[in-house]
Amino acid sequence: MNKNVSKILTLATGALGLIGFFFFIRVLMAGDEVIETDVAVQSSVVSPFITYAVYLLIAVSAVAIISSLLNLIKNPQALKRSLISLVILCVLLVLAYVISSGDQVLNSAGKVLSEAGSVSKWVSTLINYTFILGTIGLIFFVFDFMKSLIKN
Repeated sequence: MNKNVSKILTLATGALGLIGFFFFIRVLMAGDEVIETDVAVQSSVVSPFITYAVYLLIAVSAVAIISSLLNLIKNPQALKRSLISLVILCVLLVLAYVISSGDQVLNSAGKVLSEAGSVSKWVSTLINYTFILGTIGLIFFVFDFMKSLIKN
């Protein structure tokens, strides 16, 4: 990286950190009890801090996404691998959706907690999806572990 760009990024990061530290000190100076009880203090001290944090999160997310996309465009082989991985994840999500049930949710006493419907179907889908991805991860972990044992 260019030395000047590195200095600029370091200064920008330091400035953003100082702004966040300023908001943090304002919250500490106001005190816990006052912030919990006084709405005016909440809106004058806490709200700007939260707004700053939200804008900073949006900006950092945008920079991360844009730089990732630019790197994928510059490297077509990585783009191809990423798209294949994305398609595999989508296929696994469809598989999890197909095997999921949209039945009503019951507690241990047999009382209905949630009616049958699309929300129940999607919750079941994502639980199954997590199980599928966890199982695949565990299989690869065990395979890699066995491979390293055999190699040594």
